[in-house]
Amino acid sequence: MSSDKPTKPAKARRKSASASNHINDAEAKALAHHVEAAKTTYGRGQQIRTKSVKDKKLRANLKVLESKNKESALQAKNAEILLDNSAGLLEPEHELERTYKVRQDEIRQDVGIETAKKAFELRLGDLGPYQFDFTRNGRDLLLGGLKGHVASFDWRQGKLGCELNLNETVRDIAYLHSSQMFAVAQKKNVYVYAGDGVELHNLKKHVEATHLQFLPYHFLLASVSSTGVLRYTDVSTGAMIYEQSTKLGPPTAFCQNPRNAILHVGHQKGTVTLWSPNSSTPLAKLLTNSGPVRAMSIDRSGRYFVAGGQDRKVSIWDIRNFKELRSFHLRQPASTVSISDRNLTAVGWGTQISIYNSDIFSHTPSDDVKIPAPYMAWGGEGNTISRVKFCPFEDVLGISHSRGYSSILVPGSGEPNPDSLESGTNPFETTRQRQEAEVHALLEKLQPEMISLDPNFIGNLDLASEEQRRKERDLDSKKEDRIERLKKKGRGRNSALKKYLRKSGQRNVIDEEKVRAREALSRMDKREVAKVQKLRREYGPALERFASKSG
Repeated sequence: MSSDKPTKPAKARRKSASASNHINDAEAKALAHHVEAAKTTYGRGQQIRTKSVKDKKLRANLKVLESKNKESALQAKNAEILLDNSAGLLEPEHELERTYKVRQDEIRQDVGIETAKKAFELRLGDLGPYQFDFTRNGRDLLLGGLKGHVASFDWRQGKLGCELNLNETVRDIAYLHSSQMFAVAQKKNVYVYAGDGVELHNLKKHVEATHLQFLPYHFLLASVSSTGVLRYTDVSTGAMIYEQSTKLGPPTAFCQNPRNAILHVGHQKGTVTLWSPNSSTPLAKLLTNSGPVRAMSIDRSGRYFVAGGQDRKVSIWDIRNFKELRSFHLRQPASTVSISDRNLTAVGWGTQISIYNSDIFSHTPSDDVKIPAPYMAWGGEGNTISRVKFCPFEDVLGISHSRGYSSILVPGSGEPNPDSLESGTNPFETTRQRQEAEVHALLEKLQPEMISLDPNFIGNLDLASEEQRRKERDLDSKKEDRIERLKKKGRGRNSALKKYLRKSGQRNVIDEEKVRAREALSRMDKREVAKVQKLRREYGPALERFASKSG
């Protein structure tokens, strides 16, 4: 008996099957593209070829590890949907409008109330000029006046942590791993204070420090003195780990590379030297200006380096290959430079501040743009700018000048998505989270020996042979006679002995090895002469001219 169910024609079935196959192919392509993007962004290097591993247990463990890495990359990629905050810049409505003409009062009128509160000004009298520093999470602000006024406070909520009048010259200030400790470079020594203003340490070896930098991943406080001596102190143990003179006179600028913790020191002759606590000589030297280097800054990724000098020149470098990308000149010498999380660059010169977009890093000398137009501008009130610095994770630029401190809004400068799992960078951390983050940071502290130009480099394989290692361990063995080894090599005009004597330096300096080499060379010459004379006698008068060639 035939079934009563209606059957689709064969042509319709083929169409539906092809349509479903097409959908499946599109989904597979989209999924493969998503997995590839996750690997590119969040992957952990090249995939391990587990099929080439013979050990079954090791192969199974590697497969589990690879599957976990793939799953973690996919989860990180899927979590991007939660990053709903994006950085926005000021955009002109038409071609004739310029964003650098927008005033701060106009920006405050168009933003929210809480954002407008972040723009403020502190008039601190005649105690300046001031220096300042932010914590790594951008929550606290530290101010230091040249005449001894120091204050630490939560600038968002307006809560004062401490205020000191040291009655002594303050040259520079810097927060340490958190807002609970900060360092002050005073007239003679560097002092470390607690968050409530209690003096904790007097670093007597840091004499007459003019600039301070703190390396958060290594817990190192670095200073450079007025005589050009660079010093490192481990703040977790209190030990001085490095002290070296730059031998280039008083420093004029000082900054660190956030990517590899290399310190950059600017000098009077327009050079910038790169220093590590593992070397007694600079790792590299850059000639950035034709006069003293007054200001330096490096972006968060460690790619771009901006330097301003007394010659009014601002040069932009690719610090990875030490190549200058472009340069331009200002009306006055730059006194301070800062690069934001989104690569906006603020340059303070005289009483003015020019803020440039990230496009200045993409320009090349071949471009027609000689002086880039600023993205924003501030100043003109007659206050000499002493330092500018972008607040982390905020669209705020801090400015210290001769009469106090000013905070202005710079749309698009801050990173809108902070990594709250990294210690010290959570803007919303509680007291308990801060305490746990300090413990984790101490446990994960990097050693000073790991500071190098390439932070991904750990070490090389020891390629010495076992025979060579055995010789090095055998202290009773005789040293190899260099002269005897050279005597066995090639002879003639370019013999090994003659090369050694030519390259051994000054002729008027005589040592035992040189005397032996000259004696061996003279004996070799006498043997050659005797050999040629013997061949001439054997060849006879007709063929004696071939004796020297055949020998």
